[in-house]
Amino acid sequence: MPLALLALAVGAFGIGTTEFVMMGLLPDVADDLGISIPTAGHLVSAYALGVVIGAPLLAALTSKLSRRHVLIGLMVLFVVGNALSALAPGHGWLLAARFLSGLPHGAFFGVGAVVATGLVPPERKARSVSLMFLGLTVANIAGVPAATLMGQHLGWRATFLGVAAIGIAAIAALALLVPADRATAVPSAGLRGELAALRPLPVWLALLTTVAGFGALFAAYSYITPMLTEAAGYAEGSVTVLLALFGVGATAGNLLGGRLADHSLRGTLFGGLGALAVVLALFPVLMRDEWGAAVAVALLGTAAFVTGSPLQLMVMEKAAAAPSLASSANQAAFNLANAGGAWIGGLSLAAGFGATSPAVAGAALAVLGLGVAGAAYAVDRREVAAPTGRVVVSHLPEETGVPGLVD
Repeated sequence: MPLALLALAVGAFGIGTTEFVMMGLLPDVADDLGISIPTAGHLVSAYALGVVIGAPLLAALTSKLSRRHVLIGLMVLFVVGNALSALAPGHGWLLAARFLSGLPHGAFFGVGAVVATGLVPPERKARSVSLMFLGLTVANIAGVPAATLMGQHLGWRATFLGVAAIGIAAIAALALLVPADRATAVPSAGLRGELAALRPLPVWLALLTTVAGFGALFAAYSYITPMLTEAAGYAEGSVTVLLALFGVGATAGNLLGGRLADHSLRGTLFGGLGALAVVLALFPVLMRDEWGAAVAVALLGTAAFVTGSPLQLMVMEKAAAAPSLASSANQAAFNLANAGGAWIGGLSLAAGFGATSPAVAGAALAVLGLGVAGAAYAVDRREVAAPTGRVVVSHLPEETGVPGLVD
């Protein structure tokens, strides 16, 4: 494994920690700033909004710069955002700092995915992306629980100072381990030209697959605590351990998905979405007892994250002229899935369908994701078919570092 992938994983660990730790700190933040918990919840939305806006914008603006320098610059912005979060004197300032912290999130993963795929042979591209994402999944096992405990004992401001320290460590690792590269030699088409790479239908179908597939996850995961306490009978104190179990499943699924996608990207994507639909559909049954619920939580993480690397690579393939921008846009799609999935899951609860109903809604979204992925496959087959009916394999430009993906 190239050591540069370790540097990318350290950055991903810091980003994953700051993204999810706010959920556990909301009561402490609300109490300290004298605001309600629903108002404090806007801090989560501010971060997500930063990701959605910053992902394509920063990737487009920096597309012609050295990717190593871009990654370091994004982590500097990450450190500044988290340091300002720790020093924020009030709710408004903290809201702005959380938005700033979210800006580099998507662009880091987007540019990082392009760098990761350029460090390994063609047959290991998906695995390289999964190793970068390993930092994100491990954050759910270790980073978020540790940061939450730090906030509860030392104050929530200490948590963000700790996250900023992780960012500084990531900057050092990126500077030392990521190979130096030159600014892209391809003539710049400007921001408009970069954005034009996202116009083709296959790109939008790939992004919609991400929204539907991970929307399925977040429809259920956003309400996993009431499922575990009301349906499975767990005490609230046990939920943290079970969420760590989700992180273990996500880590296993991420690594498995990377390995399988190197053999068949489409097959891994279809299989992962299908497995996710089945697992979510079984939640009402599995949540009837504690052991079944524990298995369900682990399987949810595994099934969902099997699709992570294939989705990232598929979007990069479809927008070959601007792989960093496309990869970053996919991160924005992940966050739209977070918000949309949580909203749809909440609708099922509000309608009175029961504690496990968000999982059933998620299963429907996973089936929708399968349908969109099937439509994308049909479009691909039509576009690459020669007049004779012979299928032609297309390859991406050499400078992207991402080969044509063959099933």
